[in-house]
Parts: sequence; C-alpha cells; structure tokens
Amino acid sequence: MHLNPYGEYAVELAASLANDWPADRPALLARTREHGMTMPFPPEADDHTRTRAVVDDWLRVVDAPTDEQRADVLNTLMAAATAYPRLTNHDSEGWHLHYRDWDMSLPDILLAVITVGTALHLTTRGMHRLSRCAAGLDAGDECRNVVVDTTRNGRQRYCSVRCANRAAVRRHRSRERA
Repeated sequence: MHLNPYGEYAVELAASLANDWPADRPALLARTREHGMTMPFPPEADDHTRTRAVVDDWLRVVDAPTDEQRADVLNTLMAAATAYPRLTNHDSEGWHLHYRDWDMSLPDILLAVITVGTALHLTTRGMHRLSRCAAGLDAGDECRNVVVDTTRNGRQRYCSVRCANRAAVRRHRSRERA
C-alpha cells in the first residue's frame, strides 16, 4: 500500500481553480483530471456554484495574516468536510487512502481533498508556503494569483516567471531613477 498524501497536487489544484476559474462544470471536471483526480463525480445541478464557494473559503486560508489564523481557518474547513481516510484500489493505482466517500458531490469531495491537502502541504513544507503573488504588492500591479511554494529552498514569491520579471524590471527602473 502506498500513502497518497494529497498535499502538493491538491493544493496546486486549489490554486489553479482560484487563479483561473473554469467557465462551467465540464471545464471544472477537466481541471480536476489534469490535477490527478481520476474518480467520477456524481452530477448535481449546483456543482459549479458550490465549488466556487469551496475555493473562496479556501482563499481565506491563503489570505490569513498569521500562521495561527491560517490554522484556525483550515481547521474549521476540515471540520466542515467531515471526511476521514478510506482505503481504495481504483483505476489500478494500488491501495491508497482517499479522504472521502464514494458518493459525495464534487464540491464536498474538493472541500475534503483540498483542505486535507493544504494541511499536509503546510505542515510538511512550512506554514509560509502558500501566499499571493508578490508582484501584486507593488503599486499598480494587479496580480492576486495564489502561489504554492514547492521549491526546495522555500522562497517562491511569484506565481510565474512573467510576474517575477515584471517586478525585477520595476526594481531596476526604481534604482535607475534614484
């Protein structure tokens, strides 16, 4: 049996949804598949809207100003998920853990997977490894993307090379003016 820790891929899925919200349920399902979720989700009419609420609640974890507040928000979300680990052997993946029932709705599954994954990511890599793009801190830069830091040194501050380059150009021009 291998342990599926959910950490990195689940928190990256959450960031992907937050940074680029899918237009409809089929696009939402495609995104979950891109991030490694192979299980089917029973369709419900309000899946898309309820999943948006899950992502918005998760953004409160990203935006919490202190580690303690981040933990409080995350603990509240995990309690709401009412998920517990279960052994499964689907899709010839071998025995592993899932944090959900088979018949849960898409938003409920994502709440469980994303919150548990985020908790694992933060506790194993560091509470500082989830933030907003540092480019957005500069005046006039509107980037509010989520950054999931999976680097070895734990210093990722930008959501993309493009944002990092824009910030570097701003710093360079500021020094030239001074």
